[in-house]
Amino acid sequence: MAIHIAGSLTTDDWNKSRATLNPGGDPATWGKAFEDYFHTRLSLRYLGPIKVLQDNGTLRGEGFSIVAIQCSLVEFLESTVQGKSYRFCPKGASPLGPYEYSSSSDIFVSFLLNRTPFKNDFKDNDIARDFYVGVRCGLLHEARTKNGWTILAKESGGHTIDASQKIVYRDNFQESLLSFVEYYKGALTSDNALQEAFLRKFDSLCV
Repeated sequence: MAIHIAGSLTTDDWNKSRATLNPGGDPATWGKAFEDYFHTRLSLRYLGPIKVLQDNGTLRGEGFSIVAIQCSLVEFLESTVQGKSYRFCPKGASPLGPYEYSSSSDIFVSFLLNRTPFKNDFKDNDIARDFYVGVRCGLLHEARTKNGWTILAKESGGHTIDASQKIVYRDNFQESLLSFVEYYKGALTSDNALQEAFLRKFDSLCV
């Protein structure tokens, strides 16, 4: 049975589209792939729900839900850029393949340290890893932030975090995520490495 991977588009649709996607190929074709598969998937599963929470918020706790979704999105974005897929590896499992990972921390931290505009606020490995543990893991595992981290709506300077005060500005964080998605939209049409990674990622979503 075909699985829906981007709105109404299924694994069967992807297999047909994939035949037209060649690294280094027509930029317009890659732009369509971005819109049809990547952006549709993000909009319906992540960006749209976050917008609903933002538009209907009361500043009484919805920031926890917003940042939890954002943290899930961070891992998807970075694993797509790298063309890697998560695989749970219990004791005795076969070794990971070259494009598989079993620990989210390195993928998550890589995004914060290397992707614009996040790298402007996450200036070193220690703060990025502390965010991973205190915010990402705290929210996803215990429905709370830890290690002194707090969540506020926004601040005027546009920063995603205040590293010294351990504050996450969830609306600014969202704007930065949207900025990265816009960058990726343009880069995917011309960057062969990103195109190859895109194919690996979406192939893995169809298995």
